[in-house]
Amino acid sequence: MAKTAQQPVLVIMGVSGSGKSTVAGLVAGKLGWDLAEGDDLHPASNVAKMQAGEPLTDEDRWPWLETIAEWIRAHTQDGTPGVITCSALKRVYRDVLRGEGVVFVFLQGSRDKISDRLASRHGHFMPPALLESQFDALEEPTADEDHISLCVSATPSEEVQEIIERLNLEAAGAATP
Repeated sequence: MAKTAQQPVLVIMGVSGSGKSTVAGLVAGKLGWDLAEGDDLHPASNVAKMQAGEPLTDEDRWPWLETIAEWIRAHTQDGTPGVITCSALKRVYRDVLRGEGVVFVFLQGSRDKISDRLASRHGHFMPPALLESQFDALEEPTADEDHISLCVSATPSEEVQEIIERLNLEAAGAATP
């Protein structure tokens, strides 16, 4: 992606346990950008379903994706850079979210690596048992989608540095050359 005057809205995507929240928080903090946690935008019915160990259906996801898309549109229309997390597992989901100035950052890792991360995570409503359904639903971004992919084998700080370098990002309020 070439450097433009308008900094993007990043959608940090991947299966549960890939590090979306951690990486998004670090990117937003380092750049001074707005941050939204996509999980916080789920309706209570979705959270209850996941807590019960039931995978979400497409019908469950549409209102949630529309809420995320509204956040993205508000930022791109205002010219305000931001970072939001969303699993965005399927292309049709990303189609709802995509637009001018939106870049997907796909955090990818093996089932074993992600499973190990989930097993050590506490206090999240997404149970590790649903990981398989997420990998089953995952359609990795393709060349015609504005995205970068990162392997989750690096540390979160290294991943953040790679994102910033690969996308030529700069802190909010920084002068554009």
